[in-house]
Amino acid sequence: MAQLRQDYPQFVEREAEVIVVGPEDQAAFVKEWEKQEFPFVGIPDPEQAIANVYGQQVKLLKLGRMPALMVIDKAGQIIYTHYGASMQDIPKNQEILDVITK
Repeated sequence: MAQLRQDYPQFVEREAEVIVVGPEDQAAFVKEWEKQEFPFVGIPDPEQAIANVYGQQVKLLKLGRMPALMVIDKAGQIIYTHYGASMQDIPKNQEILDVITK
């Protein structure tokens, strides 16, 4: 998420918002957001309600939720999806910036 923080102004320039959904509870999210001073929105999802809607996989042998990334346009349509196969399988920010620039 440090990379997202670094490139966040580029997302804002493209009128995009970054929203991170994670498995932690609200207290853990607040603590991390305050500590890291993330400029984007974080949503706790300990019951996996949001993760289930978007098909994010949980693989216990790979340490939990696999990364999932969606770009949703202003009309509410998903225009890009990436489901990670491992915890490190996350698209580079430039790939996402390219998608929202088109």
